[in-house]
Amino acid sequence: MPATAETFSPGISVEIGKIDRELKKLWAEDGGAKTRASLINLAVYSEAPGSLPVNTKMISEITEDHACRAIVIGANPGATENRVEAWINVHCHVSRTGSKQVCSEQLSFLLEGPSARLLPNIVFSQLDSDLPLYLWWQGEFSDPMDPQLWAWVDRVIYDSRDWNDFCGQMQRVETAQAEAKQRIVLCDLNWTRLFQIRLALAQFFDHPAARARFEEIESVEIDFAPGFRSTALLLTGWLAAQLRWTHDRQKATNALDFRGPSGRGIRVPLQERAGEPIGRCVVRCGSLEFSVAHAENVDLLDVAMGDRRCRMPAGQNDTVRLMSEELMRGGPHHVYLRAMNCVRDLL
Repeated sequence: MPATAETFSPGISVEIGKIDRELKKLWAEDGGAKTRASLINLAVYSEAPGSLPVNTKMISEITEDHACRAIVIGANPGATENRVEAWINVHCHVSRTGSKQVCSEQLSFLLEGPSARLLPNIVFSQLDSDLPLYLWWQGEFSDPMDPQLWAWVDRVIYDSRDWNDFCGQMQRVETAQAEAKQRIVLCDLNWTRLFQIRLALAQFFDHPAARARFEEIESVEIDFAPGFRSTALLLTGWLAAQLRWTHDRQKATNALDFRGPSGRGIRVPLQERAGEPIGRCVVRCGSLEFSVAHAENVDLLDVAMGDRRCRMPAGQNDTVRLMSEELMRGGPHHVYLRAMNCVRDLL
């Protein structure tokens, strides 16, 4: 345990006013053996105790594939004493050609008490040139949201699975987005978890002739792990949004009822079972059954259409993997927004 804490310490302690000078000294010491690389600014904010070493470890892994300037912030706004500390660090990985080490910078800050209000100033003063700013906000958003901060953010990354009040949290995010004139792209890691499952379900209907089956769907069964009900609801929202289902707003907790465009009723039972976040999804169309199953601790999906079976890659419920997948994607995430809006009152 002590070795882990040392390996993933935030780095070299520095005075805030001397960060640039100390970074230049750090780079000068390697004699040109390392190449500094940065494609984005990635700011990570957490109010969890002990988050700095945990997030330093994750940044070390993320920068293997995503060069960035990382600004890692651990905050404790409720502290009675005012405290500000800063550290600098670099994460180096051998390039794919094996010829040189490519390095990403990490600047870490601990803000306690009234100093937590310095968050926008800390982030703005440490941005790397004109590169886009991705803000990874861990945990729940505080109220009120600082409009000064959000005016600079290009993409905000969060995990709605951790939220106790989805509607309240989403309202804060959307208010910040509106104040930033809609420039912020919303990126939900809870949605990223569903990528491989959605891909497996969509491929059943890739052929134009198979799309007639949409009108024959009678039910969709979804098994989800404890704590991942919101993930199952987002999957349901995706199906409803893409297939133009409308929700019959009953109060049942273990099943949802929808109606297709033709008025046909579709029931979606939700079952909590130990295993992967989404352990199984079965779509029934008359006598034909489409199923996607993800066995626990297995990195493949079992995909079946009637008697025909195959295997496809499965996503992993690992924060570093989820972040790496999200950082590879661009675009405004319109499909996520449609899915979320279909079930937001149930989340």
